[in-house]
Amino acid sequence: MGTRCCWRRRVLVAACLGTALLLLCAAPRSLRLALGNRALSPGWLTGERRSPLQLLYDLDQEAPRSPLVAVHRQRRDLLRRACSRLTRRQRLLAPADLQHVLVDDAHGLLYCYVPKVACTNWKRVLLALSGRAGGDPRAIPAREAHAPGRLPSLADFSPAEIYRRLRAYLAFLFVREPFERLASAYRNKFTRPYSAAFQRRFGTRIVARLRPSARPEARARGHDVRFAEFLAYLLDPRTRRDGPFNEHWERVHALCHPCRLRYDVVGKFETLAEDAAFVLDLVGAPGLRFPAPPRPQAAAARDLAARLFRDISPFYQRRLFNLYKMDYLLFNYSVPSYLRLG
Repeated sequence: MGTRCCWRRRVLVAACLGTALLLLCAAPRSLRLALGNRALSPGWLTGERRSPLQLLYDLDQEAPRSPLVAVHRQRRDLLRRACSRLTRRQRLLAPADLQHVLVDDAHGLLYCYVPKVACTNWKRVLLALSGRAGGDPRAIPAREAHAPGRLPSLADFSPAEIYRRLRAYLAFLFVREPFERLASAYRNKFTRPYSAAFQRRFGTRIVARLRPSARPEARARGHDVRFAEFLAYLLDPRTRRDGPFNEHWERVHALCHPCRLRYDVVGKFETLAEDAAFVLDLVGAPGLRFPAPPRPQAAAARDLAARLFRDISPFYQRRLFNLYKMDYLLFNYSVPSYLRLG
């Protein structure tokens, strides 16, 4: 009897939160800002400073808008229109769906992190904003940035607290060309010696399933997974039956739910420096420098993806594109020229 009551309460919580989120996503920006007057930060309640969300609203009202403000307005509008066109029935969200949305109460921020889209550096920045490492994100090791519990998740809060933050905080995410992100995940997780633990977890599974005559070392270590095997694993229906994709290759729309949560800033990996500076200006921390990548990456990322997909048949390219098609459409990415979709 107790188990049944507990289950009913969880269903009720999920239904209430999901309904609230759907209503919030449908609410116009002006209503959301009005509701945001009840934000959690004392500075905003006393009127001592304006929240990042309020500052963004102010910039949106300026005439003429600056080119960067106009770009971000266009991205929001494109995302909203794509969601309206592509999603008809939306399931209700439960708190567990919000695990990737990190919370900064002091600055009024919600950041949905997407692996392989500068998320390590964004976590460093959020920690630096809280005063860690003397406010220098470059001084924070990657293992500390990713340590569980370092940054609170929206999933940690009650439905009422989640809703209050969604109303009042600036929500942002960063996205990347889907196949370049996929190629980066493969290279980082399956071809680098420092990912040995990840390879034992996933590589051995892929080898056992797709390479029946594999050598004992490959079965034990999973260190030599080929790109074609990795893609076949993603496309295998058994993979999804076993559970959700790993976050490093899960689709952005499944991690961050951009058609159910309203994102105020959609940053892109391809314009990372400009978009990161835009967010930090809204936060009121223009002096905080977003850690720059060690070398120019845009051309290298495209070349890597093109090289890896060159040996993949058009049939499997089409199937994989269909798997990631929603991310292409929601975030306005063009089909890569190296694909042979026919």
